[in-house]
Amino acid sequence: MQRVLVAGATGYLGAFVARELESRGRFVRALVRPSKKVEALWDSTDEIVHGEITRPETLEHVCDGIDVVFSSVGITRQKDGLTFRDVDYQGNKNLLDEALRAGVRKFVYVSAVNGPSLRHLDIVAAHEDFVDELKASGIEYAVLRPTGYFSDMGEIFAMAKKGRVWLIGDGANRVNPIHGADLAVACADAIEGRETEIDVGGPETVTWNEAAELAFQAVGRQVKISHVPTRLMWTVVRLVRLFNRHQGELLAFFTTMATTDVVAPAVGVHTLEAHFRELNGRDSQVLPESADAPC
Repeated sequence: MQRVLVAGATGYLGAFVARELESRGRFVRALVRPSKKVEALWDSTDEIVHGEITRPETLEHVCDGIDVVFSSVGITRQKDGLTFRDVDYQGNKNLLDEALRAGVRKFVYVSAVNGPSLRHLDIVAAHEDFVDELKASGIEYAVLRPTGYFSDMGEIFAMAKKGRVWLIGDGANRVNPIHGADLAVACADAIEGRETEIDVGGPETVTWNEAAELAFQAVGRQVKISHVPTRLMWTVVRLVRLFNRHQGELLAFFTTMATTDVVAPAVGVHTLEAHFRELNGRDSQVLPESADAPC
């Protein structure tokens, strides 16, 4: 039985990958931070180990007996003073070093679409610098570069619920984001396959304006879309960078993604319309009056 270590198993993509691998009969070991709740992982993992990828001393032996390491570990919200470089690059390098020590056969990593051409962005540079380390290590590898996650589109849904969606630029650029379950299938295929560089997107391509319209349809509200001029947005990015480099770089990444076409080969079956309707269904659920209340 192929044995896979899933780093980031409590995250959006990692959780889907663990379930997909378990469904394929693979042995799944989840690497999670000690502070993370792991109850939801028991049905999709065979073993759970704790470690902080930014602290290499906590990673000793986590890769022992493992055939393939999968990592989608990265940082978005800044926490404990950690940077993209600390987590996305150095943290994954620490995990790679431990994988090499343990004799792991293959390392599968998730970066970002168009990564090599976006190194001027801190978040992408950290990802792609690790990709360079991975390629130079001599281990068998695969790098997936998705266009974007459905979970990231949740912000558009949240704005639609409030009655107005704000988009960067004219909203005419195209994107085919991918559901975590569909991307997990591509990740599992990469674990088993021979491809080393894999661009991947969802089954339908929409403009940002169309994505916003789908969100309004899901919540049953009139379409109200406002556009922030791209030049103004880049001025805001420069100002935010002065006071908070991390947040400024996140804003620069999202501005870049929203004002360029981000389209990759289509896979999967989950549509954005269905995703928004599912989110709306969750928000509509309320506890019955007779339900027990917490003390």
